[in-house]
Amino acid sequence: MPNDTLTAVGKPKSRNASGSDRRAQTRYKFGASAELITQSGGEASEGHVSDLSDKGCYVDSEACFPVGTSVKIRIRKDPDIFEAAARVVYAQDGKGMGVLFRAIQPEHVRVLEAWVVSCRENSWLAANRRRSQRILLRVSVRATGTKDAVPPIDEKTVTTTISAHGALILLSTPVRRGQPLVLTNEKTSSSLECLVAHVGEVQGHQLQIGVAFLLPNSGFWHVSFPPADWTSRHEYAKQSYRKPSKL
Repeated sequence: MPNDTLTAVGKPKSRNASGSDRRAQTRYKFGASAELITQSGGEASEGHVSDLSDKGCYVDSEACFPVGTSVKIRIRKDPDIFEAAARVVYAQDGKGMGVLFRAIQPEHVRVLEAWVVSCRENSWLAANRRRSQRILLRVSVRATGTKDAVPPIDEKTVTTTISAHGALILLSTPVRRGQPLVLTNEKTSSSLECLVAHVGEVQGHQLQIGVAFLLPNSGFWHVSFPPADWTSRHEYAKQSYRKPSKL
């Protein structure tokens, strides 16, 4: 994908990949050029990264290496370059390869983290522009940070918007994009892990913070979300409407 419009996506996993390689990963659409070089024979394959996570990526390429091949991957998205030792865990001749990162130098870890953080924010923003998947609702929550969070975070607040993928909350404590948080629903005492996906506008003495769940969880809010294709003409809306009777 040539532009930066990003949403969470997944790719099929190889039947030959190990259980650890098949673990769930949130991947995001991502556009960048890529080059893969085998560690053994030095064979090269060029392609285009179509999705990315902090564990691996999918490369659209006509020339594919067999599953299990150890490679060096170089991803270029001007002005940044990312390199890592990797392994092919999914391959489909003429279409592309799923690649699992294995060893990354610190300077390249920072590049990858910046890309994933940007992907996550754009994905969150895109999801929250779809009005049918969000509800404007105030829910009392508690936001806490990890032990090494600076400054420490332990704040009671409220949501302004909720969805199955996260929420928009108000915080007085400064946070950064990509920062992990634990969100607790004060009414049900249920908690889940999330990440700061978006730092928005100031409201009074608080910031609007978009948080994204690590995994979608519509049950966390204990509300019923409308269907993704809901409109005022949807069948559910028609069923709930009753024409007033004549007096």
